[in-house]
Amino acid sequence: MTASVLILNGPNLNMLGSREPEIYGSETLADIEESCVARGEGLDLKVDFRQSNGEGELVDWIQEASGNHAGIIINAGAYTHTSIAILDALRACGLPIIEVHLSNIFQREEFRHQSYISPVAEGVICGFGGHGYCLALEAIAKIVTTRV
Repeated sequence: MTASVLILNGPNLNMLGSREPEIYGSETLADIEESCVARGEGLDLKVDFRQSNGEGELVDWIQEASGNHAGIIINAGAYTHTSIAILDALRACGLPIIEVHLSNIFQREEFRHQSYISPVAEGVICGFGGHGYCLALEAIAKIVTTRV
């Protein structure tokens, strides 16, 4: 049985490839999705990859994840540093969570050092660009198989 993993992307990540390439690189979100689907297949994981600029839509997707997915990988973008609503939804979903950031948030502005997601995440991967998502898939695959 193939497990399904929900990969959520927050605001402005749809602009990857053109938005501040010196920070976020030249990969587009579509490139990252393609890599995730391929890596997921190699790990026997089905990838459900989504992006929204809306906090409420991200919360809705997190709430729907229980019973439909084995885990969540989330790059909440700026909501990482501001959203108690996303924190509460993640805490309530009961699934393993991996937090991902393209850039190393600890090398950036001070306000980016605070994450509302980290307290409920199994782990945080940051600074590896789009490859961080593949690393997160490997981590979630190990978590899912050891908890079954």
